[in-house]
Amino acid sequence: MTELRARKRLGQHFLHDPSVIGKLIDAIAPEPDDTMVEIGGGRGALTIPLLEKLETLHVVEVDERMADHLAAIGKNVGNLVIHRADALKFDFSSLADRKASLRVVGNLPYNISTPLLFHLLEHRASIDDMHLMLQKEVARRIVSPPGNKDYGRLTVMLSLWAEAEACFDVGPGAFTPPPRVRSTVIRLRPTAEPRFPVTDVEAYADLVGLTFSMRRKTLARSLKGRLSRAQIEAAGIDPGARPETLGPEQFATLADLGSARNPD
Repeated sequence: MTELRARKRLGQHFLHDPSVIGKLIDAIAPEPDDTMVEIGGGRGALTIPLLEKLETLHVVEVDERMADHLAAIGKNVGNLVIHRADALKFDFSSLADRKASLRVVGNLPYNISTPLLFHLLEHRASIDDMHLMLQKEVARRIVSPPGNKDYGRLTVMLSLWAEAEACFDVGPGAFTPPPRVRSTVIRLRPTAEPRFPVTDVEAYADLVGLTFSMRRKTLARSLKGRLSRAQIEAAGIDPGARPETLGPEQFATLADLGSARNPD
């Protein structure tokens, strides 16, 4: 069979290191009756070990070459269901047999990782957990605590819908071709409802985006015309603070104040 080369436009970097694959399998801890979907099976380095442990494995693969390859190598291993589709448009909820039953696994292309994360969270009511390989810098932003330089809009927006933790780092040599960056496997546990009280999710997203677009400014300056210093202080938040020092719940408090002040 002709070697299946990575396509740059699809952001493909194929995992091949057996020790990393073993660590990833251990982190996922698949059970035979799990409803699991892998995003981008590629050459099957993770697909086949997962399939050996599962009664059924779904794979969403946009590259027809890889889909054909996976069908060929998986047919004698187990029940491999291949969905020839773009993960950014795929209805992941359609695979769940009950609420919060779907487990998602994937080595996400770096060029679409953020929009794909938010697309997955649109299906959060169907998802139990996600084990995802991401660029290390993106993973750091997702799991960063307040006050850290990596803490930002992505951290705060994802924290509304999911608990996140870093599992382990992966070097470039574990992939073919090797990327120019290190990677990190993270575990996300989504929730159908917000993880803390927030009255208006759109107002929350708007306020988070506004403050981090001016992250060097104090809250009093970035929220001028929306909330007064007195209102911010009354919420128990320092108006002289910068956004990277606030916890997600504090952004929710400020967003709710702004919504109450400017009702539709």
